[in-house]
Amino acid sequence: MIERYLIRYFLAVVDHGNFSRAALQCDISQPTLSAGIAKLEAQIGHLMFHRTNRRVELTPAGTRFAIHARRIEAEFARAQNAMAESDSSKLIRLGIISTLPSAWIEDAARQACRVEGEKLEIVEGRMRELLPRLERGRIDAVIGVLGNDPRGRDVLFEEGYALAMSDSHPLASRGMLEAEDVAAMDMIVRRNCEALPMVSRFFTQRGVRPFFAARTVNDDRTIAFLRAGLGITVMPRCFAQPGVAMPALAGFDQQRKIGTLIDPAAAARVEDSISLSQFCRVLREKATGS
Repeated sequence: MIERYLIRYFLAVVDHGNFSRAALQCDISQPTLSAGIAKLEAQIGHLMFHRTNRRVELTPAGTRFAIHARRIEAEFARAQNAMAESDSSKLIRLGIISTLPSAWIEDAARQACRVEGEKLEIVEGRMRELLPRLERGRIDAVIGVLGNDPRGRDVLFEEGYALAMSDSHPLASRGMLEAEDVAAMDMIVRRNCEALPMVSRFFTQRGVRPFFAARTVNDDRTIAFLRAGLGITVMPRCFAQPGVAMPALAGFDQQRKIGTLIDPAAAARVEDSISLSQFCRVLREKATGS
């Protein structure tokens, strides 16, 4: 019989394409993870992965097994969730993309937590971290960036990006800036930004290769760096706030659509959730200013 922890190890490697990152997700050492994968391969009788210096890729047998492994893990997670709920409390496991303002999340959580008979469990992360959890049934819904995912439901708001900087910055009063205007400026890298590849490509194509004064995955820290005058960065417009100016960046028309994605197996239980509805309502109001 294949033990569940081996399936978790396997799926972590599939999702990350790397043993060290998979071990970090599973909160174990890399040798422990490698031993688990070897045990799984011995039980199944097939190699699951092709290992190279750069990346780990699925073998044909691994590809076939991944379909079943995801289904098994999802059912495990849903069974655990069903048993965790009492008659008087419905558990809603919600993933939230990390690139939303903390003040918005605070107000949304405050309203959601007032709902009686429901209990929230929140997981924060990037979309590439949250979507595998949704697929496995480890969370019920995600508030994040919508693409063409069929699990996408309500659109909460749409927005573009701008150049964020201290409101005392010499260029802060300009309504729009060209890439050349900021070529000599120090910049801050938001490693958690879903648009980071597009931002990097935009500046590289225009010959802009700035000095990076900071690299962070925390947008509260990004705002602190901006206000201190450490540098400038590209951010979603939802981060507009006192002390921060956000001129438009000419030619960078990237948009993002924020909404909900729901696990189909949890849809009947989640879609009538008052706490999720309240959470979404507050975010929509924050974005529209209503």
